[in-house]
Amino acid sequence: MHFLKRTQTHGVWDRSIAPVLRVASGDTVTVELENASGGQLNAESAAAALATLDFARINPVTGPIFVEGAQPGDALVVEILALEVDAWGWTANIPGFGLLADRFTEPALRSSRIANGSIELFTGMRMASVPMIGTIGVAPAEAGAFSVVPPTRYGGNMDIRHVGAGAMLYLPVAVDGALLSLGDGHAAQGDGEVCGTAIETTALATLRISLDRERHLPAPMLLADARSQRTGRAFATTGIGPDLMAAARDATTAMIAEIVRRTTLSEVDAYMLASVAGDLKISEVVDVPNWVVSLHLDAALLA
Repeated sequence: MHFLKRTQTHGVWDRSIAPVLRVASGDTVTVELENASGGQLNAESAAAALATLDFARINPVTGPIFVEGAQPGDALVVEILALEVDAWGWTANIPGFGLLADRFTEPALRSSRIANGSIELFTGMRMASVPMIGTIGVAPAEAGAFSVVPPTRYGGNMDIRHVGAGAMLYLPVAVDGALLSLGDGHAAQGDGEVCGTAIETTALATLRISLDRERHLPAPMLLADARSQRTGRAFATTGIGPDLMAAARDATTAMIAEIVRRTTLSEVDAYMLASVAGDLKISEVVDVPNWVVSLHLDAALLA
């Protein structure tokens, strides 16, 4: 058993960063994850704090972890044995960031309470806590420092909401030792994370790390129980047209309008709710010339 503290972090992907831990294939590691603000936001922070965020400290990842025997061409197999989150989290609309950044230009910040598997983001509105790891990846083959914000074929800030307890993630090894790092804990997130943030929180992840020799993956793969994380009736809006990004924007815009119509939430709060609890899906890409994107939300949140 190995342990890493959330102070053992770095802020870029770079194959030259020295590992903070060395493990053998099959070892178990418990890793503390800092929240995506890098500790700059707390439960009492107000929206004004977003204006002073140091983006060089955003999305820190704990690591790197050197895996003995890992070589380029192998697959690193990361099994998430357990994932615990803090008792609070934050969600924000950060100007210039998010699917509808051109529409939502003012900062907004909401703090949520997390307890007993439930999240209260807005007063009286509860959703299930489904913890996940937003950012997890290995060092790139290319030399130099690369931003942690965009994902790549080596993983990183993928924000796949199914990367939680019980999942098995396969990452393509690009350098000796793989150099695994992870961060960006979420108590809940919708597919698409449309406003750019989820229920951002600190987390404690327990992993089993092993190797699949000569796997030659073109990009990450995932084995997870994806279907059990959403249950009950859902309400869905759609966007239809020849451009998938435009269709995603249309589906999100329609969902925001529906949330506002059915609840007491403002438009920006509806946007954030869609980000943490709504699931964007590509429903159809075969009927030329138009494709269908749908956004699904638990119907109980609109009651």
